[in-house]
Amino acid sequence: MHTFHEELKSRLIRYCAIDTQSNMDSASTPSTECQHALLNLMVKELTEIGASDVTKTSYGTVIATIPGTAPGPTIGFLAHVDTAPQFNATGVKPRVIEGYNGGDITFPDDPELVLTPQDSPYLAEKVGDDIVTASGLTLLGADDKAGMAIVMTAARHLLNTPEIQRPTIRIAFTPDEEIGRGVDANLPADLGVDFAYTFDGQELGEIVYETFSADFAVVTVEGVSIHPGNAKGKLVNAIHLASKIVDTLPHVSMTPETTDGTEGFIHAVDMQGNADRMVLRFILRDFERDGLEDKGALLRQVCDTIAATEPRAGITCTITPQYRNMRYWLEKDMTPVELARAALTDLEIPEKSVPIRGGTDGSRLTEMGVPCPNLFTGMQNIHGPLEWVSVQDMAQATALCLRIAERAATPV
Repeated sequence: MHTFHEELKSRLIRYCAIDTQSNMDSASTPSTECQHALLNLMVKELTEIGASDVTKTSYGTVIATIPGTAPGPTIGFLAHVDTAPQFNATGVKPRVIEGYNGGDITFPDDPELVLTPQDSPYLAEKVGDDIVTASGLTLLGADDKAGMAIVMTAARHLLNTPEIQRPTIRIAFTPDEEIGRGVDANLPADLGVDFAYTFDGQELGEIVYETFSADFAVVTVEGVSIHPGNAKGKLVNAIHLASKIVDTLPHVSMTPETTDGTEGFIHAVDMQGNADRMVLRFILRDFERDGLEDKGALLRQVCDTIAATEPRAGITCTITPQYRNMRYWLEKDMTPVELARAALTDLEIPEKSVPIRGGTDGSRLTEMGVPCPNLFTGMQNIHGPLEWVSVQDMAQATALCLRIAERAATPV
């Protein structure tokens, strides 16, 4: 595993420096032009290492083949190129803290920002590791460029080491995972695998086969606009009605900041507009279908209640499915999970399998018929300026990727 450290650092720093932030408001695919820079780099690098069938699809996913050297199931290894819209991702300056000493980590571009092992207990376990962070003004983008570096490093090693028995491996790098649009309807057929893994998880040893189920809601409030000097009895202020909707929803429960474990939530993520028209966006999350439906029903009920107080207004609530808990399908066939578990055991890495309060491209792929659990990369504090990752964790994930490929092969 030590032989991968320098390659992983180099790849991670190179990938993170490229802005690939996705945009929920864009109708294009990928949602942002900047993602093409990294997707095109993946085409170039996959070609350079000798991968076969390197293709950039019309929907922006880069797919390639690592030819097999033994019979076995065709396996996919995936990661996503985009970074989250929640925080600045332009001008990322990755830096490596060699041999972390266990103390506080400060940031050169924001002296007030501090990453501490007290606030991030997992960091306290990484004394001696090489820690990668950004400079303080941006997220790092280890979500999921750590996954990309892991998959590319494993792919290069497999291609350079033909004596390693493995079945055919398919590589895929998707855009727009962070906005729930990473899996195109054509991807399962284009990928052509028996099962797959996303490298988009967090702590060492993590195998995820249970995720949130997710919907996205857009509430539009149409008011009545008129000059405020003549507004009495005529003006209907959309801002006031939108505020009432948010205020009527649960605040001391059913929000991200008041829930954990397997509790779901309704999360207001955006509110834009003016007195004439307001648009509110919500994400709805629950581990169970019934719970997700209940949250959608509650949001609609609140909208209907506020609408009833002002008949002149127009309030609509549109809920769109995003992904479903992969457990519903994987529990019927745990083959990829058991293969990953056996590989972890071979590497003497303790397994951590817990439901994650999020989702991955694997959630959609699994629902679409391609079983796809999620595996660790080491990334922590994602979507913000305190994001970091251990290179040693990434090396362990690379070893896991390789061991899964070896274990899946039928000896000849």
